[in-house]
Amino acid sequence: MKEPEAAWSVRERAWMRRALALAGRGWGQTAPNPMVGAVVVRDGVVVGTGFHARFGEAHAEAVALGVAGELSRGADVYCTLEPCNAHGKQPPCAELLIAAGVHRVVAAIPDPNPVKAHGAERLRAAGIAVDFGLGAEAARELNAPFLHWAGGASRPWITLKLAVSLDGAIAGADRARGWLTGEAARKQVHRLRAGADAIAVGIGTALVDDPALTVRGVRKPRVAPLRVVFDRQARLPIASRLVRTARRVPTVIVTATADGAPVAALTDKGVEAMVAPTLQAALQALHGRGVHHLLVEGGAGLAGALLAHNLVDRLVIFEAPVFLGAGALGAFSAVPAAAVDALPRWRVIERRELDDDLMTVLAPPGA
Repeated sequence: MKEPEAAWSVRERAWMRRALALAGRGWGQTAPNPMVGAVVVRDGVVVGTGFHARFGEAHAEAVALGVAGELSRGADVYCTLEPCNAHGKQPPCAELLIAAGVHRVVAAIPDPNPVKAHGAERLRAAGIAVDFGLGAEAARELNAPFLHWAGGASRPWITLKLAVSLDGAIAGADRARGWLTGEAARKQVHRLRAGADAIAVGIGTALVDDPALTVRGVRKPRVAPLRVVFDRQARLPIASRLVRTARRVPTVIVTATADGAPVAALTDKGVEAMVAPTLQAALQALHGRGVHHLLVEGGAGLAGALLAHNLVDRLVIFEAPVFLGAGALGAFSAVPAAAVDALPRWRVIERRELDDDLMTVLAPPGA
């Protein structure tokens, strides 16, 4: 078993990068399954490629083996996740690889899902060599929400997205909202939405922005994300876009009680009221209804609560080249104060320029 990335040849790394790129083409289409890519190589030549394109359809290994045909016999297969070993909507990939007569399987990471795991054991029992570790970090990042869920988490994987000015604010002194970032950054936000099971905001953001919280301008996800408003007092206006469209796109308010006229008025319009005494209880309830990946888009109060309780798994900041000046609402104004010397540092996963804006993806300390 090869673990360090440097232990793999240049060509092997290139083949796994290709498999990872293929896997990413399933973005927003495969949940609750992971995104997976596969490359079949025979005598140093790629003879088949495939990816899991949509939930319920053929898995990556099956597609790649189908393209390769008879050239699969004696070939090496590079895949981004351990081949599955259980019948579901599709046959086990381990079974297909054995039937195809492949020589070796290189998987980036093991499958933590106990229902689907142990494909490597079945392959080895059939005389097929199996190695792990090539492209592991990228593969884990690609399917982080799935791995979080499959590993037994009791809450969703949480991505916190914030658009900020150069001085770290999300709104000016008058609290009026507008677009801080440009078109390219906003398109990337919609891509993030397409990869989430639910999109959440606090009631302050809902009142000021009147957001739609839908996916626009990019490839539509297979299932529209659930829309969630953390709204303890049921203040979401009946005339808001979220309420007006609640019968078309599932919408939930997380509230302190299911009683009272405001809640009744909202539920009468198709909004679901989810009663939760704490933020943690709300997250557990969302997880229980199938939300494996929750994208939180603000505002400052909700962001602060999540960060204060160490509930953010990825922080995505879109920084616009503008200043909002004195009195502006700081993106992290609700995060409890801490001593500078004791502050743990977040790890930068990605930085990308989007025209004049800068997107930074960060992981929390220790993650």
